[in-house]
Amino acid sequence: MIPSFKSAEIASLLEGVPEGDINHKVCKLSKIEEGDEDSLCFIANPKYEHYANTATAGVLLIRKDLQVNNSKIKSIIRVDNPQAAFAKLLSVYQQFIQAGNKKTGIEPQTFIGNASTYGEGFYLGAFSYLDKNVRIGKNVSIYPNCFIGENVTLGDNTVIHAGVKIYDGCIIGANCIIHAGAVIGGDGFGFIPTENGFQKVPQTGIVVLEDDVEIGANTVIDRATLGTTIIHKGVKLDNLVHIAHNVEIGEHSAIAAQTGVSGSTKIGKHVLIGGQVGIVGHIKIDDGVKINAQSGISKSIGKNKSVSGSPATDFREHYKQLAHIKRIPELLERIKVLEEALSKTK
Repeated sequence: MIPSFKSAEIASLLEGVPEGDINHKVCKLSKIEEGDEDSLCFIANPKYEHYANTATAGVLLIRKDLQVNNSKIKSIIRVDNPQAAFAKLLSVYQQFIQAGNKKTGIEPQTFIGNASTYGEGFYLGAFSYLDKNVRIGKNVSIYPNCFIGENVTLGDNTVIHAGVKIYDGCIIGANCIIHAGAVIGGDGFGFIPTENGFQKVPQTGIVVLEDDVEIGANTVIDRATLGTTIIHKGVKLDNLVHIAHNVEIGEHSAIAAQTGVSGSTKIGKHVLIGGQVGIVGHIKIDDGVKINAQSGISKSIGKNKSVSGSPATDFREHYKQLAHIKRIPELLERIKVLEEALSKTK
């Protein structure tokens, strides 16, 4: 639950236009199909717009031109982008929750190595281990069962959730979030085949996460063979993503779950990659590229292109090919009829 807010107060926060009972108060956020008079709901997807005339809500957040005729909705707030506005509200809601539940201090059964430092507002959960010479900024939270290796740096306001492992020398920026079970800085997959088996290539580099990066649960980012595996500012990685050694991901790119990026590939800014995508090593994916789910990327991709399929091609061409494939049974039947007709003419 959150404190009660009037429709007019919410509209002011979101720079929206309120209608109806602007003094009506709501105290919770709800899905549009589950709302009641105490709920703030939103509609962004056109598939759900029919709820605007059937659902119950205390306050409904909608786009500016959506028509509503529903007495069960006490107040409406019109905004340019309902999804972005609702995300802003969720952020405010989360701040209320965190303010009430903010933990500080060092719990029992933790270890802090020699010459390690931390700023004010620090929280270290039980059974966590900080190696020597770790440098931690202000208001950092490290939840239980974490390992932070030697010479690691954590920037201000970063949150490390339970069970995260950060290997030696890695650098994590400010305002980052690393979710449970992620591993930052494990060895890259470097081996040389010999007559006596595989010879390991030492992985001597590090991983750098710049500011405002979020890493999903059980995601793995390998340290560089030499130099740096670098995730630039504002990048968002989903759960179960694998980033190999010496990969570089540009600012404000996002990668969905179960995607793997092979070694030394360079990904540009504002790139969007769907789930279950496989990307080979040593290629370049330019700024603004969009890669659909389950695509296989075997060569470099130019700026602002959208691709799909395996091997990936222009997404329009890919869907044309799929349409042709669906016609194969029909075409085979037509060929069969033509062959039978030809055989009768002989």
